[in-house]
Amino acid sequence: MDVPLPHLDRPFDYLVPEALDADARPGVRVKVRFAGQLVDGWLLERAESSEHPKLAYLEKVVSPVPVLSPEVARLARAVADRYAGSLADVLRLAVPPRHARAEKAVTTDTPPTDEPAPDGTEPDGSPTDGTAPADGTAPADGTAPADGTAPGGVPSEAADAGARPGGRAEVDPRGWRDYPAGPALLRALTDGRPARAVWSALPGEDWADRYADAVAATVAGGRGAVVVVADARDLDRLDAALTAVLGAGRHVRLAAADGPARRYRAFLTARTGGVDVVIGTRAAMFAPVRRLGLVAIWDDGDDLHGEPRAPYPHARDVLLTRAQLGDIAAVVGGYARTAEAQLLVETGWAREVVADRAVVRARTPALAPTGDDPQLARDPGAASARLPSLAWTTARDALRADLPVLVQVPRRGYVPSVACADCRAPARCPHCAGPLALPSAQGTPACRWCGRVAAAYACPECGGRRLRASVTGARRTAEELGRAFPGVPVRTSGREEVLATVPGGAGLVIATPGAEPVAEGGYGAVLLLDSWALLTRADLRAGEEALRRWMAAAALARPGTAGGRVVVVADGALAPVQALLRWDSAWFAARELAERRELGFPPAVRMASVTGAAEAVADLLAGARLPGDAEVLGPVPADEGRERMLVRVPRSRAAAMAEALHAAAGQRSARKAADPVRLQVDPLTLF
Repeated sequence: MDVPLPHLDRPFDYLVPEALDADARPGVRVKVRFAGQLVDGWLLERAESSEHPKLAYLEKVVSPVPVLSPEVARLARAVADRYAGSLADVLRLAVPPRHARAEKAVTTDTPPTDEPAPDGTEPDGSPTDGTAPADGTAPADGTAPADGTAPGGVPSEAADAGARPGGRAEVDPRGWRDYPAGPALLRALTDGRPARAVWSALPGEDWADRYADAVAATVAGGRGAVVVVADARDLDRLDAALTAVLGAGRHVRLAAADGPARRYRAFLTARTGGVDVVIGTRAAMFAPVRRLGLVAIWDDGDDLHGEPRAPYPHARDVLLTRAQLGDIAAVVGGYARTAEAQLLVETGWAREVVADRAVVRARTPALAPTGDDPQLARDPGAASARLPSLAWTTARDALRADLPVLVQVPRRGYVPSVACADCRAPARCPHCAGPLALPSAQGTPACRWCGRVAAAYACPECGGRRLRASVTGARRTAEELGRAFPGVPVRTSGREEVLATVPGGAGLVIATPGAEPVAEGGYGAVLLLDSWALLTRADLRAGEEALRRWMAAAALARPGTAGGRVVVVADGALAPVQALLRWDSAWFAARELAERRELGFPPAVRMASVTGAAEAVADLLAGARLPGDAEVLGPVPADEGRERMLVRVPRSRAAAMAEALHAAAGQRSARKAADPVRLQVDPLTLF
């Protein structure tokens, strides 16, 4: 039942009236009477009898279309158990809201079916012999494949040299030849083997084309694929690449931003078997693809992959759980590597797909920091300057060569943060204590939280009335660089307006992280400014996130042999900067993972965050039968007067911790506890 109460997170039995017998198939939406109210639900299974002596009848079958496939139902249950959530909450994420007109248009000629496929697999891609794991355990537990393949299921060149089953045509590996294990990965996908890969993309790599090749190999083997990207811009690139490789109409895109009708139409097209490939943002992680053979995710470190609604699943973990349950292939790709992806490699669940160092050096732009000793000797002000001389001359040389220049700025807006010019105290709103910002050069300071204007601001520390910029945004940077390079076109790309591409020729592009457009032929120079804003955040993933954003921008530059240069305004001795200079995110991910093992942080362990009023948090933890080796940390202050407690357990005890917390939440909801408590397993933000 679609009821957000943890203590009702179980199936309920109802009788099916004869009038609804034909339409009441597993997977359809229904309405039932519960506690005197008519509630929505999903029909999971039909049975001949029930243990309960007295049952009510189904009230209505909302639609005869079975929108919930058996594979997605099993996956939703596993995800709910992993994240200490309820099945109803996960199904709300997995099945989009019904749109009657779109449903009628799609299902008239192609009704969904769950009959087994001729090759002995279920329509959802799982084998019919029951060999797939069904306990909902998450991957990366150190389990290795038992089919004789190399770690992660990606065969070596020698092991793959023999005859290939079925004589299927081989897909041209094209750009995958730059990676020693790349062609073997494509052959494994064509053969339907459960290859698991962590792919580190080269600079300048057209990742969308590489994913299109992997999907084409999977389709050539008679199976389907699901690929998840972070945002609409990446989705457009992947959409175009797949259309070029597969042809029009061979895939659908699934994204919440496309609107309810288009999203539901794409969902039903996949559910009815009209296409074998679904791409999308995190809305696509539960896409009902028949005979699924591959799940893939690009840039898994992007926080947009984290679902903001309960039970807060991450797209990467949902896809990896799906691969584990269905014994199918998985690819986790990106320019940078997360600690979670490194754990997959170190435990043997996946194999890394990387290029040789000679190829990396040939494809990498010339990278240089501004804070090392040689630069400080030439320019003593480089340690404090926002645009040191090295960055300025690099941009000037690229513009003189008629090449575009990309400038990455961590903050959007004009001046998103100001401080007192006399005592340097941060300027806060007198009403809500929110940060004050300047919208433009002639603008009046206004609060970023409540929007109130602070025209007569006076510093509470010293009484000063003059303000200075403490953080400079993208629009102010564009204004400053426009004056520094007169006559050069300046464009901005950010949340307000995202540029997909920029034409060739000289020009400055000021972009916030994630909004960097692609330049024809690559950028002549990439400047990474305000590195302190990324590296000094109070976040466990600060270094990892900084490296991810830097590598995504640096990857858009030309190779060093073609004049491409990247300047990062940071000390070259810092570990993230060293990883960028060597283009070796695997080294940094291994270092991060080792440190988190030593300190006891995810993903080396499993953590749950319990947030709410102090009394409510204490009540829930008091009723939770946590494993004996669980550690309870805190409390620490949270937002809006609430507090947060952290529960830490070894990875092997993650299921027991999630079950205990879910049961305790069910006890509180059964007795109608007033104060809500938010449960998050492995939250992206711990502090």
